[in-house]
Amino acid sequence: MELVIGRVAKSHGIRGELAVDIRTDDPDERFAVGTVLHGRKPREQKLTSYTVEAAREHSGRLLLRLEGIDDRTAADAIRGTLFIVDTADLPPSDDPDEFYDHELEGLAVRLADGTPVGSVNEVLHSAAGELLSVRPEGQKTGEILIPFVAAIVTSVSVADGVIEIDPPEGLLNPE
Repeated sequence: MELVIGRVAKSHGIRGELAVDIRTDDPDERFAVGTVLHGRKPREQKLTSYTVEAAREHSGRLLLRLEGIDDRTAADAIRGTLFIVDTADLPPSDDPDEFYDHELEGLAVRLADGTPVGSVNEVLHSAAGELLSVRPEGQKTGEILIPFVAAIVTSVSVADGVIEIDPPEGLLNPE
């Protein structure tokens, strides 16, 4: 399974630098000088390899120089490229309370008494924090957004495929 770690937002300057939107919690390791990145355009399957020549932070964004991308035209040509890693290549987390998005997607969500709520369709990252987008039990459409915080999400068992929640009143049935 592929996991997106960054996206080329735009070119920066005339020497081929790229402004990258980071989607990983470890950019220093993922975008280190000498690292080989695998990238593809959205809705395309072809992967291209890029080697990081330089990386620096600038105005809240990561600026990258990649081998072979030497001018603005070349940088503009890869605008929108998604940098990805294969989830099989990721090390297990040392923290039992940290999860990769792909580990949570598909898990069953239930209340503490065992009542099924639905299944995790996607993990959304917002300025306010992470949200679980849950497809309601027995429905093909619809979405319940559940804040991924300890006060609501009481336990996560990837091994058992279950997330247990204790939602405040009105979260599951807003009216």
